[in-house]
Amino acid sequence: MVVELNHTIVAATDKLASATFLADILGVPVGEQFGPFVPVRLDNAVTLDYLTRPAGFPPQHCAFLVDDATFDAAFGRIRAAGLTYWADPGHEQPGEINTRWGGRGVYFADPDGHNMELLTRAP
Repeated sequence: MVVELNHTIVAATDKLASATFLADILGVPVGEQFGPFVPVRLDNAVTLDYLTRPAGFPPQHCAFLVDDATFDAAFGRIRAAGLTYWADPGHEQPGEINTRWGGRGVYFADPDGHNMELLTRAP
């Protein structure tokens, strides 16, 4: 049996705004609303299904393994949007990227404070 992640639900105060934010950074489309969810489908067929919830939910962490060209494009969009970014998950190194595992990585927050990560090499 093969086990694959199919989807995960991401709480948001505005599901469409949050899904659009992430899709714009990653350069992927926002899917059509399905029931109460607004999906962002990744290239490996995993979806992040955004669901509107009242404020006060705990922040989540999502890491996206991308190639160098995708990193460059996404990081360019992060900078163009004037978003704060960090080299570390604890947000102690603002305005920097990391070079872990021989690649590059960066963390940024979505509109609801979820900690998003882009990395070009995984451990």
